[in-house]
Amino acid sequence: MTALVSFDRVFELLDAPNPITDRPGAIELVEPRGRVEFDHVWFRYPVDVGSIASLEGDVLLPAPLPDRPGAWVLSDISIDVTPGSTVALVGPSGAGKTTLASLVPRLWDVTDGTVRVDGNDVRDLTQESLRRAIGVVSQDPHLFHDTVAANLVYARPTATTDEMMEACRSARIHDVIAALPHGYDTVVGERGYRLSGGEKQRLAIARMLLADPAVVILDEATSHLDSENEQAVQEALGTALAGRTALVIAHRLSTVVNADEILVLDAGRLAERGRHDDLVGAGGLYASLYANLAAEPLVG
Repeated sequence: MTALVSFDRVFELLDAPNPITDRPGAIELVEPRGRVEFDHVWFRYPVDVGSIASLEGDVLLPAPLPDRPGAWVLSDISIDVTPGSTVALVGPSGAGKTTLASLVPRLWDVTDGTVRVDGNDVRDLTQESLRRAIGVVSQDPHLFHDTVAANLVYARPTATTDEMMEACRSARIHDVIAALPHGYDTVVGERGYRLSGGEKQRLAIARMLLADPAVVILDEATSHLDSENEQAVQEALGTALAGRTALVIAHRLSTVVNADEILVLDAGRLAERGRHDDLVGAGGLYASLYANLAAEPLVG
C-alpha cells in the first residue's frame, strides 16, 4: 500500500502543470552563437507557485498576498557575456550565483528585466530549442543505472560510436572506460556508484560534449574533488569549453583565476567585476575572499 501511495504522488508530480510555458508564437533558436545578456535583471521567487495537493493533507494554507512578496534574490544585474568567453560567478553563500545562472535556461523567469541569448529574449524562444543550446555540468551529475554508452547517448540518441568515443577522449575519460570489464557496455550502477567522483564528472563532460551546446553552465563542478581528480577534470574542461560560452559557478579559486571575467555577487547585487589580478589589487570583497579562502573552496 505504501508503494502505491508513493507512485500516486510521483504521477501527481509528473502531471502537475509546468509554470514555465512557451509564449504563443515562440521561435526556434537556430545555430546559437552563445551570447548571453542580463539586462537590468531583478528576481524574487514567486509566492504563487503550484503545490501538490496530496502532500498538503487537510492543512489549509493562507493564500499568498500581493503585498507580501518574497525578498529580492537578484537586484538590477546587467551583464553582457560575449560568445566563447568564460565568466566566473563568485560570492558568499546565498549571494544569488546559482539563481542567476538558472535564469538562462528558464528554470525560472525574471521578475523584471530581460535575459537574452543571441539577442533574443529567452521568453520568446521555445524551451526545447533554448535548452538544446545549453549544457549543464553540476557538482553531482546524475547517471542512470545503465551502461556507460546509454548514459552518454542520452544527450544525443543519434550519436555514433565514433562520436561517443571522441567525446570521451576529449573529456579524458576514454582510457578509464576502456579498462572497465565490459568497456562502454559496463553498467555504472545507481547514480554511477561504480565510478569515482572525478570519473563521473568527466563522463558528464563527455555527455555534454555529445550534445554540443553553445552555452555551458558549470555549477561547482570541482567542489567535492580531491586535487588529483580536480586536475583531471580541469584538463577535460579546458577542451570542453574551447569555443563555448561558459558561466562557471565557482567554489575553488583554481576555476576563477583564468576566467575572462569574474563577477562578484553579494546579497543579490553585482558588487565587483574584472580579472583576477585586478580584483585582488582592488582590495574589495573578492580580495577578501581570496585572502581568506586561498586554500579552501568558496562557500556557495
